[in-house]
Amino acid sequence: MPGPPRVPLPPRCVLDAFGLRGVPEPLAGGQGRSVRVGGAVLKPAEGAVEESEWAASVVERLPRGAGFRVPRPLRSADGDAVVHGWTAAEFLDGRTGPQRQWSGVLAAGRALHAALREEPRPDFLDRRTHPWAVADRVAWGEREADVVAELAEPFALLLSRRRPVEATAQLVHGDLAGNVLLAPGRDPAVIDFTPYWRPPLYAEAVVIVDGLLWYDLPPGLPAAGAGDPRRRQMLIRALIFRLVALSGLAGPSWSAGEKEAARFLAVAEAIERG
Repeated sequence: MPGPPRVPLPPRCVLDAFGLRGVPEPLAGGQGRSVRVGGAVLKPAEGAVEESEWAASVVERLPRGAGFRVPRPLRSADGDAVVHGWTAAEFLDGRTGPQRQWSGVLAAGRALHAALREEPRPDFLDRRTHPWAVADRVAWGEREADVVAELAEPFALLLSRRRPVEATAQLVHGDLAGNVLLAPGRDPAVIDFTPYWRPPLYAEAVVIVDGLLWYDLPPGLPAAGAGDPRRRQMLIRALIFRLVALSGLAGPSWSAGEKEAARFLAVAEAIERG
């Protein structure tokens, strides 16, 4: 019987470049590619080096004590945030996953987005082609896409309910639900910054949709933008985003189609009921 997949480990030259000593220990959660070395977390750089260097510079500019924590990036002696395809940042304590702490997750996102409000839009967003970038553009009607046959019904339903909506876009973290660490007596820590250029209310809607889809979030718990007339349209776009991304990641032997279709239909109806 095959064992669990091996987590790639950074070579010694990477540890030396970041001034780290110790044995890398794989960390649970995320995509299973992060390792801890002492007080630092290392993981393979996401996308082009340009994006990782940019993300490090943005995080370095964020204020401390503003209602959230972020892991400060480490740099090599040469000032690089990426060394041989690896990034490093300080390790922050906290419990991963929402675990009934949805208000804390949403509050962390709001504080982070307030701090990001004046950041300019990075050009590399237009060059991204991974499934989540494609799904984001589809959600906002900036491009079209086909989805796997099993998800065609909820996809068509959601498109029929999407309407134009006015909201100011800015730099946001587009994947907050599983990337906020909660610790008693500490500000929530936001990790794995996933940049998009969208309204903050949409980023909150993605949190709620993720909760309804995969975290057993009861519909009556705190919802994104309660009382805002744009809320439903943001939730519809967030659900399209997750559906198209899932379709793009599904392989030819995907066996969960019927179950996932029912899941998306149920959430679509919950959004419609408000």
